[in-house]
Amino acid sequence: MKKFKVLGSLLVMFLAFFILTGYKNNSQKSTNKINVTYTLKQGKKVVATKKATVNKNAKVITGLKKNWKVEEAKGFVTSIDGMKENQKKGIYWTYTINGKQVNKLANQQTLKNKDKVQFTLDKAEMK
Repeated sequence: MKKFKVLGSLLVMFLAFFILTGYKNNSQKSTNKINVTYTLKQGKKVVATKKATVNKNAKVITGLKKNWKVEEAKGFVTSIDGMKENQKKGIYWTYTINGKQVNKLANQQTLKNKDKVQFTLDKAEMK
């Protein structure tokens, strides 16, 4: 009878261990992902808005490429879904995060959860 109590206790502890370990692993997986909203504008007109789930510490370009066909040159975004910049007319792709201008290339800027990234194709303003 004592053997059954010991085996039963070990079985309960074994199951509890795996249940708790499995629960912890699931919560760790969810914290490794972040949600980001991307908006494309051409001038003042909103062309598209999409959400992307990317890995924590992903770069801006990652979510952009997840949603659209992107061309780049030397780290600069030159075309998104066929909408191309026009260097002769001074029309370029620029982007903001949460409404603030960013001074890093899209392949260098790290994202945070719930960031709102807006890419705009328009005449560049020289400051």
